[in-house]
Amino acid sequence: MMQYSIGEVASLAGIPISTLRYYDREGLFPNLERSGGGIRRFTDKEIETLGIIECLKTSGLSIQEIKQFLDWCQEGDSSLQKRRELFYERLAVVTKQMEQLQKTMNTLRFKCWYYDTALSAGTEEVPKNLPPEEIPADILRYRHSGCLNNV
Repeated sequence: MMQYSIGEVASLAGIPISTLRYYDREGLFPNLERSGGGIRRFTDKEIETLGIIECLKTSGLSIQEIKQFLDWCQEGDSSLQKRRELFYERLAVVTKQMEQLQKTMNTLRFKCWYYDTALSAGTEEVPKNLPPEEIPADILRYRHSGCLNNV
């Protein structure tokens, strides 16, 4: 079984050593081994756990909520339903966030085209007064993503 130092894990995961120490203090690595000198020795299991921690953190869970999930994992099969529900709930939250981000991205794309067109023409009047059939089709679909044409 491969073992890694905290520095190696930090480098692999792109996470500061201080964050890994914090996660350990918060109990997110319940089976983390230490050398005789007290140095943390990470295994592939902790690296896998770190991936789940980062996923759940990015999805909006607090460290305490992630700790609860990891405690459920230690409970085994009796907590399968709770763990499943947690991931379905996180999936719904992230899906909604992505829909909102897609609308934002669509607005940004339209406005990039809008201002590129205005700068090329030397006036904002050109894109502002362009009939829909003269707006490129791939841009036209972004037009009504919550933006105003003259803003």
